[in-house]
Amino acid sequence: MRSLFTAALAISLCLSARAADVEFVRVWPGWQDADSFRRISEYFTGVENTGGIIIRRSQPDIRSGFYFLVRVKHPRVALTGARFVLHFIAPYAPEPQEKAFTVDAPPGEHVFDLGLTGGDWTGRHAHLVAWKLELLSADGLSLASAESFLWSKPAGVHD
Repeated sequence: MRSLFTAALAISLCLSARAADVEFVRVWPGWQDADSFRRISEYFTGVENTGGIIIRRSQPDIRSGFYFLVRVKHPRVALTGARFVLHFIAPYAPEPQEKAFTVDAPPGEHVFDLGLTGGDWTGRHAHLVAWKLELLSADGLSLASAESFLWSKPAGVHD
């Protein structure tokens, strides 16, 4: 029984350390036109040059959309099989919606651009009501999260 407890404690500490080693440095939501992704090299090669940013789009063939530019520090944690889950309330639908974006990145610091594109977003003049962004490990452990002020009720507010 003691060895089972010790093993469970070790796994728990390992998972906690893993989650503690991942941090959202900045989350910056905003509209981006398709032209903002074009670089001169694309005219010659026909291949999108991401400039080192990891781009994920809800509809991969469409570039214009509402994006979350996210800088993530994870110096000791590989994001193998991880996924971002974006929960959001759009101005055109009062119920929360959810989109997931897969990611694989070695340990380090990376910038991700996560886009609601095509029919998943209504256009440049639409603004989110509220949002929450989570980074989950392959096994579903929450590694990091950030949310807008309106996502959760402030302390002391009751129904």
